[in-house]
Amino acid sequence: MKLTLTLAATAMMFSASAFALDGAKLFQEKTCWSCHGKDAKTPLKGMPYPKLAGQSAAYAEAQMKDIKSGARNNGQTAAMKGVMGLVSDEEIKALADYLSKLKP
Repeated sequence: MKLTLTLAATAMMFSASAFALDGAKLFQEKTCWSCHGKDAKTPLKGMPYPKLAGQSAAYAEAQMKDIKSGARNNGQTAAMKGVMGLVSDEEIKALADYLSKLKP
């Protein structure tokens, strides 16, 4: 029983830290920067892409999930729809958390 509890606790620590997703890395890998800017607050010149830096994590996560599901289908969401299809819910959460910590 003690061994089982120890293994369970170790597994939880691993999943929480070793497998935590890096939002900054995802921002680069998923090409978010190409429209929203490398700092997430300098969108492409002349394009109405929103500034993401400093957004509430809950708000950013909800917006990304709505774009992915099609619940939000306005403005530039068509451009994001294809990208969001390649982003998991766990990655969305990591991206939202990262964006919320950036200085607006």
